Amino acid sequence: MKIILSILVAATLAVQLQAADTNAPAPLKIGTLAATNYYNQTMIVTGKVVQVTIRPTVTFLNLDEPFPNSPFTVVIFHGHSSFYGDANALKGRSIEIRGKIKNYHDKPEIALDSINQLTVFDSKGAVITPAITQSTNAPAIPQSTNAPPSAKPANNPPEIL
Repeated sequence: MKIILSILVAATLAVQLQAADTNAPAPLKIGTLAATNYYNQTMIVTGKVVQVTIRPTVTFLNLDEPFPNSPFTVVIFHGHSSFYGDANALKGRSIEIRGKIKNYHDKPEIALDSINQLTVFDSKGAVITPAITQSTNAPAIPQSTNAPPSAKPANNPPEIL
């Protein structure tokens, strides 16, 4: 009986902690020029990718103006990010990047650690993140949630319940 009570108490605390996390205020959405006012704060920065620079260990996305006049840079460290798409496909796209704004040589930047930090928009403002961030040598993954379930291969034995 004590074990069941302990499990119920632990489950209740876990639900309360999750609820507390979801009650946290959403980060503010700002433009690239305002980012210098929010160093060391988590924000959503919006802008247009005008320059993509790919180096052996890092990729830079300069927003709104090319380097050195870019008011904001997204930094993607190779091997330290879940972004595996074609960064050049982002050029000319409007994006939102969510994360902690860092000051690097008196310029604001956010390092992309997770693909969940990045939202990409088409020219009409529709979200296109899944298609644009996939690897160019991987097949496209359909994003439809109402697709019929796929049939099982014929060579597999039936499941025994």
